[in-house]
Amino acid sequence: MFFDTPIYLVFLTICVLVYWRLEKKAQNVFLLCCSYLFYRWWDWRFLLLMMASTTVDYLIARRIEDEQNAIRRRQLLILSLVLNFSILGFFKYFNFFLDSTVTAVGAFGIHGIPRSFLQIILPPGISFYTFQEVAYIVDVYHGKVKASRNFVEYGLFISLFPHLIAGPIQRPSHLLPQVQRPRFFDTERFRDGCMLILMGLFRKCVLADNCANLANAAFGGTLGRNGWATLIGMYAFAWQIYGDFSGYSDMARGSAKLLGFEFMVNFRQPYLSTSVQDFWRRWHISLSTWLRDYLYIPLGGNRKGTAKTYRNLLITMLLGGLWHGANWTFVIWGGLQGLALSAERLIFGDRALSASQSAVSTVVRRIVCFHFVCLSWIFFRAETLHGAVAILGDLAHFHWSPQFTPALLFLAILSAIGVGIDILVENGGKEYLFQGCSAKLVLGWAASEMLLLAFFSGSGSHAFIYFQF
Repeated sequence: MFFDTPIYLVFLTICVLVYWRLEKKAQNVFLLCCSYLFYRWWDWRFLLLMMASTTVDYLIARRIEDEQNAIRRRQLLILSLVLNFSILGFFKYFNFFLDSTVTAVGAFGIHGIPRSFLQIILPPGISFYTFQEVAYIVDVYHGKVKASRNFVEYGLFISLFPHLIAGPIQRPSHLLPQVQRPRFFDTERFRDGCMLILMGLFRKCVLADNCANLANAAFGGTLGRNGWATLIGMYAFAWQIYGDFSGYSDMARGSAKLLGFEFMVNFRQPYLSTSVQDFWRRWHISLSTWLRDYLYIPLGGNRKGTAKTYRNLLITMLLGGLWHGANWTFVIWGGLQGLALSAERLIFGDRALSASQSAVSTVVRRIVCFHFVCLSWIFFRAETLHGAVAILGDLAHFHWSPQFTPALLFLAILSAIGVGIDILVENGGKEYLFQGCSAKLVLGWAASEMLLLAFFSGSGSHAFIYFQF
């Protein structure tokens, strides 16, 4: 059940209409059932896996809080972490190790291993809800949050359907209290929710899906193999993944607002970043802050000397890359991010890279950062390392073809729309265009977005990229 389909809008409408006619306790039970139905839409076996994982962590958290013996508490924490990461690792990386093993033994002349028979299907959203469960267990262990004594409340915190498949990864201290306390209908929040859903649909269907057609043509070889095709594919994918994931996050946050919840902001105009450090403060914020708080800082952060700071940055970003998928391309992508963060720290030290700058310096920094991010996206998008290297190698050969003219023109228009929206939202300090303006202006913008969706949505069906993670 994808957010940009009519069936989801019907599902959401029914949920909202029934939900606000119930009392708090009944609301939670109803939303939990709706969330399980939403997840069941893919495969009932995935639902059983998530329910089992939720139940185990619910029970372990209670035991951790009740246990007085420090050694026993630590053992329970380790048990939960081992179980969570073992489940995640099995489903997410089994195929990766299988393919690597088949390739390795093939070098010794052993062939015919039934790869397709052994491959495992990845449950939707398992990376997201596993990280959320780990954050909960760790926070309970450190006394940052109280263990939930109500399974419905904890189950809803884990499985609330707007964030279930592709985040944002919710922090226990932020979302769990919202689940536990009564919620009341608020007209302004409801309007904001509707506008965020429309903005998300626009980013996904108009910006991302149209760019996806260009990116697929370039990476698939339809545009030929040369530097111009690589540039088209590189820029198109950059706007595709941004429009796709930020659009999903807007729709997730908008859906949550309709139900009286507030999700954390997951994107803050990342392509306006002036450094890679700044980029990771703006891109997939729920993941970058999770990696910072539950991996980088426990490793020692920047507290144990310069060399270990660089080591911790590189480990964090390598594992962050591997979190995205079981492919060496993601490892290289994460490694590039870690090296860039280390290089910035080496060059600029502890000085804030986003400090006051001249207008020219800001523009130059944004251009440099944007192009580094775009080049690294090639590894994220390519299916194999060999394919990524070949695409980068095409930048050494530029041969003009008439088909590049409409492709570049179309891409320029889409890019200008993306940049324009981001600049207006950034300068206005708002969540979406025209937030806080008069009702007539907001209604006019909503009508305009619906017209744009009707006439300019991308052709073809493009699943949300982050659904595969």
